[in-house]
Amino acid sequence: MNIELTEKEFRRLLDLVYVGNWVLNSARGDDRFEDYDNMQEKLFALCPEHGMRALITRWYGHVFPSPAYENGGIHEAIADYEDAVFFDILAEELARRDLEDGETLPETDPELMARIEEYYSEFEQNGIDHLIIEE
Repeated sequence: MNIELTEKEFRRLLDLVYVGNWVLNSARGDDRFEDYDNMQEKLFALCPEHGMRALITRWYGHVFPSPAYENGGIHEAIADYEDAVFFDILAEELARRDLEDGETLPETDPELMARIEEYYSEFEQNGIDHLIIEE
């Protein structure tokens, strides 16, 4: 299979592969999906021939994204996504707890959706500063 990409498209593909591999493997410890690690390595290994040598580092015969790549903004993008997902899940779970609702879809339950929106508003204004855990 051959895919023709511009240099810009290739660079975007590197970001997509890195983010995808991060999502799939970052929390797995030693139980990583090696196929995804191998795919990432295969694509990053092409960087030097595309004028992107600074994006890789070699270690024990393997190619990895370089610290320059990892510190160049990709983790900020991942963190933004993680924050959004965190607050989405938290808002829905708290709303379900408040309404004792574990089954309905927010799209079909106006009361649940309204409660979720209240939490979104709170989190947007204050983050988690007002959360209190009681026993």
